[in-house]
Amino acid sequence: MARRNLNDLLAFVTVAREGSFTRAGGILGVSQSALSQAIKALEERLEIRLLTRTTRSVSATPAGEQLLQAIGNRFDEIEAELDALTALRDKPAGSVRITCGDHVLRTILLPKLMPVMHHYPDIHIEFDVSYGLRDIVADRFDAGVRLGENIDKDMIALPISPKLRMAAVASPAYFQKHPIPKVPEDLTQHNCINIRFPSSGGVYVWEFERRSRQLNVRVEGQAIFNTTPHIVLAALDGLGIAFLPEEEFAPHIEEGRLIRVLQDWCPLFPGYHLYYPSRRQHSPAFSLVVDALRL
Repeated sequence: MARRNLNDLLAFVTVAREGSFTRAGGILGVSQSALSQAIKALEERLEIRLLTRTTRSVSATPAGEQLLQAIGNRFDEIEAELDALTALRDKPAGSVRITCGDHVLRTILLPKLMPVMHHYPDIHIEFDVSYGLRDIVADRFDAGVRLGENIDKDMIALPISPKLRMAAVASPAYFQKHPIPKVPEDLTQHNCINIRFPSSGGVYVWEFERRSRQLNVRVEGQAIFNTTPHIVLAALDGLGIAFLPEEEFAPHIEEGRLIRVLQDWCPLFPGYHLYYPSRRQHSPAFSLVVDALRL
């Protein structure tokens, strides 16, 4: 029996996952026309349509989805085994993909992982800045970073920061025109700067706690963002009260550009964690990343 060429299967898996010939071509390092020809040949050999193509998108047909589910993870397993072989090299090598937020990337990940990349030039790390709760298995990330209270139970969670505390802040100019809130309920009378979560599409309800009393406040204001750096900028500009982990505001609070309020309503909570699947063989490159981030 003639052996099959697996290149066309890899081309199909990549296009189906990316939903784009352009992105898949970039990942595989081949042209769109070469990908199209490979998948056309595969469809002709199997005598069934695997992908539905439009001018704007590419999606798997039911047969394509069945094939993707059957073989996609096997390519991942082969890739993991090849990465594991680098343990036998003199210098560790491999690629690691991490999804995270902008602030934790700047303040924790880059300071700790830059030395790793300088010391091991054959290790490559891809950082995906996202404020949504990404499915790292489906999106083929090696790990993600979230606050500890938001991690699925079937994941390994490694603390990479101390416990955090939320902070409600506004600029001195804002408080010259508006009274300082004494209790969380007072926030309903203020212009508050909101954040919308990309995953759920919902606007964050501000959470407070004091002496075991929990209180959620749905605030309103002129601006809603889906990234935290822009919330900080809006607060500095005097637009209203913002509510984020205190470390996002720390230098501005210390230098008096932002004033903190309701501090006794903001207890500590689990900080940032690196999370990753428990059932996966990890490469030496990934192990070095984990060791560098460990507290």
